[in-house]
Amino acid sequence: MKILVAEDDLTTRTLLSGVLTRWGYEVVPADDGRQAWERLQEPEAPQLAVVDWVMPEMSGPELCRKLRAQERESPLFILLLTSKGEPQDIVEGLEAGGDDYLTKPPDNEELRARLNAGRRMLELQAALAQKKKLQGVLEMAGAVCHELNQPVQSVLGFSELLLMDLSPADPGYDLLKNIKIASERIGMLTGRIMKITKYRTKEYLAGVGQIIDINEASEPEGGPELLAHKEA
Repeated sequence: MKILVAEDDLTTRTLLSGVLTRWGYEVVPADDGRQAWERLQEPEAPQLAVVDWVMPEMSGPELCRKLRAQERESPLFILLLTSKGEPQDIVEGLEAGGDDYLTKPPDNEELRARLNAGRRMLELQAALAQKKKLQGVLEMAGAVCHELNQPVQSVLGFSELLLMDLSPADPGYDLLKNIKIASERIGMLTGRIMKITKYRTKEYLAGVGQIIDINEASEPEGGPELLAHKEA
């Protein structure tokens, strides 16, 4: 997992980076507040950040305020490092947008514990975001299925009635049979959509984007997948 280490003191930054690397983190260093800001604007920026309170260009609390004023696609956990131990200083840092703080020089075990807590927080936030996405999918699915189901059932019913009056030798028989099969498949698809319980996506076309994977996102019903399509 990537982690930003924003610290203007080279010795402290090097020591921190070494410890974090041994713990399995991919360290992204920054030697002042502005560079830290720039690192956190990059694609696939770290979601964990260890930020010194006093830095050139932009202080830790200033960086926190700027980051919290920004709409971000991914959550960010900020651990402030400070030599300030007074309650009012701690309050200032947390109100600026820091998630936690640690006094300098940091104890390694305490640092590890606070970062583990930060990772758990990020996991919970990711789970909540997924739940919100799923809720949006379910609401959309309900509306779409409601609008589709009635006309599909009408087409299915009429095709069944017409097939009863035709013989297999009739020129229109195969066409009606295909219409009936397609209507049944749409009906099964809408039923599957209504059973979506997870947020799962798959690649639509290479380089184009992701779409909901209905088979993976919905509850299994046993037997062959409803969406499997066999060529006639």
